[in-house]
Amino acid sequence: MAINLQDIIRERYSVRFYREDPIADDTRSALLASLAALSRGPLGSKTRFSLIAASGEDRASLRGLGTYGFIKNPAGFIIGAVEVAEQALEDFGYMMEKAILEATTLGLGTCWLGGSFTQSSFAKKIGKRADEIIPAVTATGYAAPDARARDLLRRGARSDTRLPWEALFFDGSFRTPLPILGNIQASGYTPALEMVRLAPSASNKQPWRILKDGSRWHFYCQRTPGYGQGSRYFTLLRLADLQRLDIGIAMCHFALTAQQLGLPGNWAVSDPGLEPLNDKTLYIATWNGDR
Repeated sequence: MAINLQDIIRERYSVRFYREDPIADDTRSALLASLAALSRGPLGSKTRFSLIAASGEDRASLRGLGTYGFIKNPAGFIIGAVEVAEQALEDFGYMMEKAILEATTLGLGTCWLGGSFTQSSFAKKIGKRADEIIPAVTATGYAAPDARARDLLRRGARSDTRLPWEALFFDGSFRTPLPILGNIQASGYTPALEMVRLAPSASNKQPWRILKDGSRWHFYCQRTPGYGQGSRYFTLLRLADLQRLDIGIAMCHFALTAQQLGLPGNWAVSDPGLEPLNDKTLYIATWNGDR
């Protein structure tokens, strides 16, 4: 992206109120070209994405999602499908967030809608195959002039709050918080970590935890007790494991920021076997920063 990625991440917010304007042809073409390139996640899962115009049938598919379905006048939806694989959800979260950041760059508003869309109109429109899942879709269009103010009024300001640096990032072990923003211990990765801290997450739970291990950065999912996989609420609404999608979003912010800063690295799945924070801590992946 030619525009500063950190500015785009700070600019993006969940837009639930849209103007009743269709997406301009040149914007649609540019977004479709970007979506066509999203064919494989960083952990190897095959993905594909499409942009569709919104219809009454699509809005009906959102009604079972509770507050997730409260979207007014979207011009369209970004639909994604991912091949069933061990880390499909992380890969999907990563690639959908890339699509969202591109849409933001193009002047579009977006809103993640996590759920289970296997039997929905979205599945039909993307031609979902038997070996694929659709864990989320993204509403998109031009934000209404007062979209952010109206949403904050409806939900309260908590959605814009973030956990502090020392609760999310650690140095060597989970017993040692990584020194505060700007300290040399974070080396050149300070902006990448801050972009992770600012990432969106389901119900603003911010489940990512990152442990610095020399030049490696281990990503973990810190499960929220009573929320997500196995909870009654998620079972009733048939929602996907949203906290694993959230880790993919965090990985995306970290890697894209590092790349824009000229910091080399790649992803691998190689559990270092370090003592977890607690029994709710799940290892996901590692960024090897010396490659």
